[in-house]
Amino acid sequence: MKQLVLDIRPDTPPTLENFVAGANAELVAALSLLASPATAAQLPARHLYLWGEPGSGRSHLLRATLGMGRAAGRPTHLLAAADVDDSLPETVDALLAVDDVEQLSADAQIALFNAFNRARGNRQSLLLSGPSAPLGLALREDLRTRIGQTLVFEVQPLDDDARATLLATLAERRGLRLADEVVDFLLRHGRRDLASLRRVLDALDAASLERKRPITLPLLREMMQQGLEI
Repeated sequence: MKQLVLDIRPDTPPTLENFVAGANAELVAALSLLASPATAAQLPARHLYLWGEPGSGRSHLLRATLGMGRAAGRPTHLLAAADVDDSLPETVDALLAVDDVEQLSADAQIALFNAFNRARGNRQSLLLSGPSAPLGLALREDLRTRIGQTLVFEVQPLDDDARATLLATLAERRGLRLADEVVDFLLRHGRRDLASLRRVLDALDAASLERKRPITLPLLREMMQQGLEI
């Protein structure tokens, strides 16, 4: 049996609409308001911090919110914390997002603290993400305190019904149909984080195209025998 060649294709750009909210409806609503300066004023705080385990969708939510902000005409900046140096953009009215704040260097932590200080004057909103609640972040105390004063949301993990909905939505987006037995098998025996579910779906999509077969449990088992990890 020849080695399966995986053709990993990018998904549709992340939006708040294609994020399976589950128990995160309040968070999604807050992000929708934060995206535009006109509606951000309705929030009790100018800035928002969201946290959750890896694969919970944090980066998706940041990119989706910035996309919504750009569509509303708002300047946006998205930075990975590891790429921040000793300064951050000072663009007026901007929505400034920093992903994985726990990876900020000492100089970058000062830069983010300074961004908080000048945010009101330049009408910026900060959108931050990390792996834990503010008190659990290994950051300087004054910055951790500032983050704790934002709107703070934990990205709640999906239950099995929401995960099944996610798989069905991603499959439908590709023009695929997943047999119910495939979904049940993945949720019982596979990794349950979103990144892993997306990776397995990419592999199933490629195998279905290559072999001109529907996505069924026998096909999934064949792929696992060839080394696919679920």
